[in-house]
Amino acid sequence: MEWALHSCLNLAWIGSERAVTAARLAAYHELPAPYLTKQLQALARAGIVTSVSGPKGGFRLARGLDRITLMDVVAAVEGPEEAFRCAEIRQQGPGAGPAGSYAAECAIAGAMGRAELAWRRELMAQTLDDVRERAELQAPAAPDRIRHWFANV
Repeated sequence: MEWALHSCLNLAWIGSERAVTAARLAAYHELPAPYLTKQLQALARAGIVTSVSGPKGGFRLARGLDRITLMDVVAAVEGPEEAFRCAEIRQQGPGAGPAGSYAAECAIAGAMGRAELAWRRELMAQTLDDVRERAELQAPAAPDRIRHWFANV
């Protein structure tokens, strides 16, 4: 997911006039291209990036960073399923009580569900444009450095 998020920022800084291959995006951060390709394909299926075929093909952002939430990227790459899935193991093993004694929600499942909901709400509240602004404050030269690197290779 981190790679997908960085790739979206890089694509925004490079600009929409040219597509960038997954291999070039991977090379910038010295990442394995096949794994990044899978993440970019997931982003394309979710409509976050577009895939351009042909000799000048690659990936571009499909919409502005202000219209892409962090949750959009997480859901595209990781899937919409919750991170924690309760298997009700409290009902197994020597400590299991009699059938029907587990009417109340598992305390662990409840805590994890509340934490996940808070995490997802926070991800939905932040756009990639919010992240871009913070990144440019922290590293003002980053956009130019990235544009220069991609233009000269």
